[in-house]
Amino acid sequence: MTSTAGVPPVSTDDTTAAKPRGRKLTGYWLILPGAVWLLLFFVIPFYSLVASSLFDPKGSVLTGYEMTWHVGNYVDAFNQYKGQLGRSLLYAGLATLTCLVVGYVLAYAIAFKAGRWKNLMLVLVIAPFFTSFLLRTLSWKLILADDGWVVGVAQAIHLTDVLNIIGLTTTDDRLLATPFAVIAGLTYNFLPFMVLPLYASLEKVDIRLIEAAGDLYASPMRGFFKVTFPLSLPGVVAGTLLTFIPAAGDYVNAQLLGSTNTKMIGNSIQSLFTTQGDYATAGALSVILMVIIVAAVMAYVRTAGTEELV
Repeated sequence: MTSTAGVPPVSTDDTTAAKPRGRKLTGYWLILPGAVWLLLFFVIPFYSLVASSLFDPKGSVLTGYEMTWHVGNYVDAFNQYKGQLGRSLLYAGLATLTCLVVGYVLAYAIAFKAGRWKNLMLVLVIAPFFTSFLLRTLSWKLILADDGWVVGVAQAIHLTDVLNIIGLTTTDDRLLATPFAVIAGLTYNFLPFMVLPLYASLEKVDIRLIEAAGDLYASPMRGFFKVTFPLSLPGVVAGTLLTFIPAAGDYVNAQLLGSTNTKMIGNSIQSLFTTQGDYATAGALSVILMVIIVAAVMAYVRTAGTEELV
């Protein structure tokens, strides 16, 4: 037998301590690009926005602004532009609801009925993204023109009368420069943001569960609301968020398709920043809109209760 007495044991403390330390540093290096990106394009702009909302309201672009922590800017901005703020949330909500109804039917057809045409239909859904957002919106001015066939058909079937009763058009049977035109533009431009999450969610639904509902004598409608729709809720929540959030802050559709009576909060913010040079009010409006949307999103996600999003 070989004796090991007197041989000092080899210490592995240094090597075992070095590995965890190296792994921790590797993790920090991996998240560094993302952290720098968030710092440059989120934290710093957000700080600048909040700072501008607290400027002295008596300042101007010519005389300059001073940081006076004037919290009253928020109260003044809300009281002055609460009409545009409420209109923005209403238009965004109606556009989101319309996108949900139309987008769900389209996503359901692609997921369960398209067959070998599925990929082609998905390409057609995202095809508008290959065209400028501005050009897509301008095209609706031609579609809803007063002498166009769309207005003619709407007048013939008295659709304009119905829209006028519910306040979406004016009394002269026009579709352009009305709330209907703005909501139609928002719906068209943001519809793909609703369809794609819905399709991704419906694609994961096991068709055997729907067949089992039929085997248990559930009608197609009852099987849809008891099986298909609950399983697609993550897509519904994601789609509505991706549609409502940008629609609430949009100003292009209201600028090109609406009138002075359909201005949204995005139009006011854009005008205050670029034309009037009222940075204090513009910053306050931006923060107010952001807080409202964040609060609404948190309440909505909590109410929806989907585990994949909470």
